[in-house]
Amino acid sequence: MKRKLQEVDAGEKPASSPSSSSAIGTSMNTTDIVLQTSSPKLSQKQDYIFHGGRRHVRPYYFEFISHVNKRWTGKTIVDLFADEFKGRPRDYYVGAVKCGRIKVDGETVPVSYIVRSSQKITHFVHRHEPPVMTDDVEILVNEPDVVTVSKPASIPVHPCGQYRKNTVVGILDAEHDLGPLFPIHRLDRLVSGLLIIARTAAKADFFRKQIEGGIVKKLYIAKVIGVFPEDEKVVDANINYNGSEGRSTAEDANSSGDDKKVKGKPACTKFTRIDTNGTHSLVLCEPVTGRTHQIRVHLQYTGHPIANDPLYLNQQVDNLETKIAKRIDADERKMASPNDYVYSSEDFSIDPMCTNCPKLIPQGYEEHDEALWLHCVRYSGTGWEYECPYPSWATL
Repeated sequence: MKRKLQEVDAGEKPASSPSSSSAIGTSMNTTDIVLQTSSPKLSQKQDYIFHGGRRHVRPYYFEFISHVNKRWTGKTIVDLFADEFKGRPRDYYVGAVKCGRIKVDGETVPVSYIVRSSQKITHFVHRHEPPVMTDDVEILVNEPDVVTVSKPASIPVHPCGQYRKNTVVGILDAEHDLGPLFPIHRLDRLVSGLLIIARTAAKADFFRKQIEGGIVKKLYIAKVIGVFPEDEKVVDANINYNGSEGRSTAEDANSSGDDKKVKGKPACTKFTRIDTNGTHSLVLCEPVTGRTHQIRVHLQYTGHPIANDPLYLNQQVDNLETKIAKRIDADERKMASPNDYVYSSEDFSIDPMCTNCPKLIPQGYEEHDEALWLHCVRYSGTGWEYECPYPSWATL
């Protein structure tokens, strides 16, 4: 399958643990490690380590697969990796090419090798995944062709980026032996709530057709800054997503003059206040469209951003209200830092070439994740409806 991994569209192909840790070194040839591609399971219970209030994954061997695109063509194999994947130093890539961890079309090449369009590149790595919160992935409905769960915040839905086993799909496979699974919609990593997962391709196609046909209705709850208006409020503002910044902006589709082109894609969200205490409000959110960060940026657009949203809190309330939100969630974060982990050989074997070992977490990981105060509570379509209980923060 094709997935966006780190900064490249890459197919995923799992690799096994080595037959012996001493077989892995700077002079290692990947033939010393037997690839275990026959197992259909994504993860096992023993793959996880619980430390400092976080669920970690034992580091494991993995092979990334990609193909040379137009921008990469003409670069040396080392320059390609050093330019495109800056998470590791150049010296690492030199060593990885020399020992065969990085190959082109299945062959070991010199560090000066110049890549050509469409060539297959494989990178065999000792993979460390970022940790997630330890909240259980609670199964709400378990039917022959569909399962619904309450997704905790901080856990991605499916393998993507640095995450593979530390995902909802991976955890359900490890703890409930559920697989293969077909998520039919996505929730941002820091968003919690209802997640509907088909257990067959046919059921996934059934849901997909209703979603694409605009039949499916979605409902979320959010805790926002200030006193949200009492009457229903409809925001009809284009969403313009900036991939390099990882955030969206909203622009009123009706406010610009003829000489100014409105940016972004059309987006509409309905909001209804259900409670307020003068400092915060609980708001039901019905996204009519499904743009990136739509609810979050439309709430910011109203002047009432989600009260603990690090991306979309308005600047004028950032200092005070961020501190309030952090105090409310203080107990959630009274835990050991992931960097306090002390290596134990019982947890995993150190790979001498790995740039993360002996640490458990990958370099550059931001250690404190918070549960965003945005929660999916209901999805409904023709002939079906699934719900999820409100989260603990949905009170005033």
